[in-house]
Amino acid sequence: MASPLLRTNPTAVSTGSTGRRRSAEARGRRAEKLACWWLRLKGWRLLAERVRVNGGEVDLVMRRGKTLAFIEVKQRATVHAADWALDRQRLTRVAVAARLLAPRFRSGCNIIRIDAVLIVPGHLPRHLEHVWFG
Repeated sequence: MASPLLRTNPTAVSTGSTGRRRSAEARGRRAEKLACWWLRLKGWRLLAERVRVNGGEVDLVMRRGKTLAFIEVKQRATVHAADWALDRQRLTRVAVAARLLAPRFRSGCNIIRIDAVLIVPGHLPRHLEHVWFG
């Protein structure tokens, strides 16, 4: 039997890459909540959040009228960094998920698109429509 003095509690101290990952995850969740509330104020209704499927994921699935949007949320420290946060690889993962999830959510929608919301501290959220035309 191991001595109690030799046991460690891996959750007691969060250091290194694990701590950075948890911190980034928490920031991402806060950004998604802020984006969701921002869009709700603009008349959008939340259908699902943080949806993962084989080959892709979507931060928010929202609807306004007959428009269904699969939304990628990015938070960055500066406007310049936010402008460069969306790349082909990330949007491809959203597009794969949107393709698989559209049948579940599209009832009554005649417009289906991929949008993004960029979050930068000290600025209002920026909603970009139709960010993927793949």
